[in-house]
Amino acid sequence: MADSLQAGERMIIEPIPNPHLTPEHLAFRDVMRRFVQTEIEPYANEWDEAGEFPRELYKKASAVGLLQLGFPEEYGGVELDQFYGNIASAEMARAGVGGVGASLMSHTIGLPPVAIAGSPELKAKLIPPTLAGEKIFALAITEPSGGSDVANLRTTARRDGDHYVLNGEKTFITSGMRADYITVAVRTGEGGRGGVSLIVVDTATPGFSRTPLRKMGWWASDTATLYFDNCRVPAENLLGEEHHGFRIIMRNFNSERLFMAAGCIGQARTCLEETVNYARERHTFGKPLIQHQVIRHKLADMTMRINASQAYLDHLSWRVMNGESPVADICLLKNQATQTMEFCAREAVQTFGGAGFMRGCKVERIYREVRVNAIGGGAEEIMRDLAARQLGY
Repeated sequence: MADSLQAGERMIIEPIPNPHLTPEHLAFRDVMRRFVQTEIEPYANEWDEAGEFPRELYKKASAVGLLQLGFPEEYGGVELDQFYGNIASAEMARAGVGGVGASLMSHTIGLPPVAIAGSPELKAKLIPPTLAGEKIFALAITEPSGGSDVANLRTTARRDGDHYVLNGEKTFITSGMRADYITVAVRTGEGGRGGVSLIVVDTATPGFSRTPLRKMGWWASDTATLYFDNCRVPAENLLGEEHHGFRIIMRNFNSERLFMAAGCIGQARTCLEETVNYARERHTFGKPLIQHQVIRHKLADMTMRINASQAYLDHLSWRVMNGESPVADICLLKNQATQTMEFCAREAVQTFGGAGFMRGCKVERIYREVRVNAIGGGAEEIMRDLAARQLGY
């Protein structure tokens, strides 16, 4: 394929074929690719350096059907299969600016608990404007005292008449500064998972405040610490029954981890694509960099890991679409995908040399974002332990 390209023409690295993809899936990929090429990629470095992106992007994402994926049609959503979400995540990764996707899609972790367990009135109030790009939704679980240890969270919600009174802190919250609504994990009962509930907080509520956090990567995504100081929230904002939030949170994690895995594989593929094209143009010792055997071996190893991870993702997505809940494999996939991203980002920057160390370069941005993917949605160590327990080891 490379030999057939004209001088200056870029090679595009596509995912390995998935026999389950239909013409509709491929048409959606084309729509997403054009959206990313026109609405995100030209501004990626500018937004990353600014530490934010325009709020208008939410409405533009809604206009191409991105925000609606996976939500009930009666509330403005589009209930399509898992492959559509994988495609969306992978295509957004092409811009090499993970912070945009993280905040733009934060509703995919904050809003599903509402769709699953909210009252009809709450769903009608919150889901349509979020899917239209008019409101921003976030999820708040992690606390300063612990991240993955959800069963022992400390933020409390005490029932007081027709309200809950919230006190406590959450941290590392994606879209925490911009969000209009936040699904918050709180303790309504005794210690352990049996005392955990979920409640939606309007960020205009008195007693709620937030401060921004500065990060290693995902610069374009706002991240915050949240504070609840006698914050009174209407009781009808409770999702499901009191003390039954833990199971909803765990269900939410499965879909989040699949989405993250797809994004990590997409970013790894972006690193490969950038490296191939750079190595074709860059000359050292009298010939293109790509003609050096050591570089070709790097590209082969990157391709091997990307294709293996993509096949794992496609297989697990198919199983989920057929009613399975392969928790152990989803955990292992999440680790496989983040490690693939880490390997490819390292090899890309190494091949670019000094150019890969310069800001404004896709592979430099992706390199900075490796660790957040290996930590967020469940750290590698937690994923291994959960997988081992699920497998009966």
